[in-house]
Amino acid sequence: MIITISRQFAAGGSSVARMVADRMGWSLVDNQFVDRVAALTGLTPDEVAEREERAPGFAERLARVLATSVPEYLVTETSPLPELDEPDLVKITERVVQEIAMSGRVVMVGRATPAVLASHPDALHVRLVAPRETRVARAAERLGVETGDAGRRLDEIDLARARYHQRYYGRDWDDPVNYHLTLNTQALGFEGAAEVVVSRARALGW
Repeated sequence: MIITISRQFAAGGSSVARMVADRMGWSLVDNQFVDRVAALTGLTPDEVAEREERAPGFAERLARVLATSVPEYLVTETSPLPELDEPDLVKITERVVQEIAMSGRVVMVGRATPAVLASHPDALHVRLVAPRETRVARAAERLGVETGDAGRRLDEIDLARARYHQRYYGRDWDDPVNYHLTLNTQALGFEGAAEVVVSRARALGW
């Protein structure tokens, strides 16, 4: 039993996922992963988040974090980091997502999880969206920048996520057919969106 959360930038993915995990009593895989990567790579969480799902140069640093889950990429504190490119990172990330999914009862945010776990028999794939102006306002407040800068950042990240899904999974990231639920967090609010997800999970007997 797994719930995946795909989200437009600043649509509230982390907030909704946390609410869902809390109400279900499940584990959450989101910023905890980012914080762990940051601690081991010497990057800040924001720098890690910028590279997530989209920056080939992050592959070398991420290898240390994934070493225990993917032994063939094992490195030590004294050994050099392996030469990895973006396709290598995709493969590693897929392995980690699949291993986390095996434990069940987890809410997973991002990392193309709806694509990686598309054939999983007990997965509920959720997509969170909101009007661009709403997301720009949220992003500007969260990042502490002007709305113009927030809008450019938002567009850059969304385009990068769309590219990642298209390149590696042949999927249209925006196509609602790829998800069981597509929820507008401006219309529903974060609490409302979480309640819809939990209600569906309960209806499935989870």
